[in-house]
Amino acid sequence: MTEAVRVAIQYVFEELNLHRVMANYMPHNQRSGNLLKKLGFMVEGYARDYLLINGRWEDHIQTSLINYNWKLS
Repeated sequence: MTEAVRVAIQYVFEELNLHRVMANYMPHNQRSGNLLKKLGFMVEGYARDYLLINGRWEDHIQTSLINYNWKLS
């Protein structure tokens, strides 16, 4: 999964020239949190009752990654 996300980030930063990407994960899903941290995502916040999943409102941790090589096109 790490390599797949790394390739996707490379594509959206280099080919699509996006300035930032965001990813959210549920607090109990530490594997996803560890993956995002390993790829350089920074925690930006905590969203209570963010998404309705299987009939239950779930909290999410919000993260982002900035493209410091972004260029105005």
